Amino acid sequence: MTRIAVIVLVIAAVISAIAVVHARHQHRELYVQLTRLEHARDELNIEFGRLQLEQATWSESNRIDQVARTRLGMKFPGPGEIVVVRP
Repeated sequence: MTRIAVIVLVIAAVISAIAVVHARHQHRELYVQLTRLEHARDELNIEFGRLQLEQATWSESNRIDQVARTRLGMKFPGPGEIVVVRP
């Protein structure tokens, strides 16, 4: 009877040890994946900041005025070119 109890306890200890090793291995894999995802998140945040800066630059009123004048040849109308249309 004592021998059976010892064998059962040894088997339980081996199974417990294998479970601990498996859990640690899974923890390490998940930690590596978390680190990769955090790095990707940081890269995306940096790119988002760059895109926001670029959008602010392109939508600035001075930039729009400059593009309208140089590329499209637009200009402000003179006083004689303004026509008021009334209903």
